[in-house]
Amino acid sequence: MEQSRARSATAPTAVSRTAVAPTAVSPTAAWAESVPDAVPFASPEASTARQPEPATRGEHTHSEPAPPKVVPQRHSVRDQILEALRDALLSGELVPGEVYSAPALAERFGVSATPVREAMQLLASEGAVETVPNRGFRVARHSPRDLAELTEIRALLEVPAVLALARSQPVERWTRLRPLAEDTLQAAACGDRTAYAETDRAFHRAVLELTGNRQLVAVAEDVQRRAHLSALRASPAPRTTDLLAEAADHLALLDALTDQDLPAVERLVRGHF
Repeated sequence: MEQSRARSATAPTAVSRTAVAPTAVSPTAAWAESVPDAVPFASPEASTARQPEPATRGEHTHSEPAPPKVVPQRHSVRDQILEALRDALLSGELVPGEVYSAPALAERFGVSATPVREAMQLLASEGAVETVPNRGFRVARHSPRDLAELTEIRALLEVPAVLALARSQPVERWTRLRPLAEDTLQAAACGDRTAYAETDRAFHRAVLELTGNRQLVAVAEDVQRRAHLSALRASPAPRTTDLLAEAADHLALLDALTDQDLPAVERLVRGHF
C-alpha cells in the first residue's frame, strides 16, 4: 500500500494526479465558476499560476487569495465547499489514502482556509475523511466489510418504514414521486455516478419524509451517503447497465406501492441496497 503523503499548495504534480479527463467538467470546477476569482480544484494550470512562495516545511503561509467582489456568508461558502468536496470524493478527484491540507484546498477554491476546514470536519464526522494532526485530512479507505455493515443498517431503517408507508399512504402519494424516480433513470442513462448518487438520495429522502420522522430521514440519509462512498471504494465502479437496473427498481417500487403489494415492496427494498 502506497504511503499517504500530504498535499501541498505548491505541488502542481499532486493536483494533476487527481484531475478529471479533459472532456469532463469537474463538479468542483463548475462550482468555482460561480465565485469570482475562484480557482477550480483540479486545474493544474490555474493552480500553478496562483502558487504562493514556497514555505519551509512545517510552517504555514499566511497569504490568502484575493477575496471575491461579493463575499458570501461563511456558512454559505462552507456549504458550497462541502458539496464540491463530496462531488470530488464521489468522482475520485480526492484519492483514498491521500492527505489534503485545508490551506492547499482553499487555494484551489480561491477562498480562505476556514470554510474548507469546517467542511472537512463535517466530512470527518460522516466518515469520509480522517483528521491527521498538523497535516490535514486523509481520504478514508473503505473495505467490503464497511459496505456490508452499512447495507445492513439501511435495510434495518428503510424496510420497516417503507412497509408501514405501503399500508398507510394513499395511491396519489406514490404518483407524485414518479418524477424523482425518472430523474434517477435519466442520470443512470448518462452514466454519471455523481448525479445518480444525488438523485438516488433525493428519491429515498422523499419516500422516508412521508413517515414524518425527521430523525429517521436524517439518519437514513447519512447512512446512505456513507454507503454510496463505501461502494465506490470497496467495489468496482458500477457500469451504466448497473445504474440503470438500480434506477429501474425505483419505478418498480412505486408500482408495487401503488398496488399495495407488500411482498413485492419488501423484496424490492431489500434487493435495492
